[in-house]
Amino acid sequence: MTLQQLRYAVCIAKNKSMNKAAAELFISQPSLSVTIRDLEEEIGFPLFQRSSRGIVITAEGEDFLGYARQMIEQYRLMEEKFIEKKMQKQKFSVSMQHYTFAVQAFIKVAKELEMDDYEFSVHETKTYEVIENVKKQHSEIGVLYRNEFNREALSKIFRENALEFKPLFSCDIYVFMASSHPLAGKEKITFEDLRPYPNLAFGQGDNNSFYLAEEVFSTHEYRQSIKADDRATMLNLMIGLNGYTLCSGIICNELNGDEYVAVPFDTDEKMEIGYIKKKNMPLTVLGEKYIAELKKYKAYEEAEK
Repeated sequence: MTLQQLRYAVCIAKNKSMNKAAAELFISQPSLSVTIRDLEEEIGFPLFQRSSRGIVITAEGEDFLGYARQMIEQYRLMEEKFIEKKMQKQKFSVSMQHYTFAVQAFIKVAKELEMDDYEFSVHETKTYEVIENVKKQHSEIGVLYRNEFNREALSKIFRENALEFKPLFSCDIYVFMASSHPLAGKEKITFEDLRPYPNLAFGQGDNNSFYLAEEVFSTHEYRQSIKADDRATMLNLMIGLNGYTLCSGIICNELNGDEYVAVPFDTDEKMEIGYIKKKNMPLTVLGEKYIAELKKYKAYEEAEK
């Protein structure tokens, strides 16, 4: 296996076409095909499925290409630093379900660093995209939750995509709402209390499985429900319509302000907050720093009990 073979494979994946990749690489299409065939024979599985309509990446190919991109990027950084004597910005990316505390942890890490030396990206997005971003190595870490309902389904998805889930902490379930909500002063809230008010949930697009929902009790029959695409819209719906959502209850007033409260929900169910990463791939120094910040919220959860 050579670096050139890896570059060729990544180029084909990017273009979804042998002809386009060959043109970009300035080589003939037959020569490119032979190179990839040799690589596939060496690793023991096909990277691409070829058809008259173009190229489709296989499941094994997706996993392989994630590692290939990382190796190519590391080689580029070494080349720029030691040959061209240039210092390239380090990259760090995380993906997450819509958790304010995960954003705040990222902010704390960024503040400790000379930001001119880094290229950061944060993706607060749908569950499926969190998984896809880590699978394809667009993000090093993906923050999400699991519980008894979705544990088996998510574990299967993680195994199939060479990912591993690392628990951070377990937490009780809270009702998150505007501080002006009629139920905001209660010590504990039940489903019956919530019946007159709209349940708010983040839409999951084409992958709208109950197992990929960001909110617990996704199969419950709510009298009123509204899907939102982003956190700002959801917060507006809480104020404008007395909407609510069920979540971890970890509030970051620095980012959300003091217009929202989390009231304990009357249930014995728990949420397990954790993160996913590529299996057998160690975290970078920045990844370790970020996880250390996330773990601090365990103390927050224990203090609330």
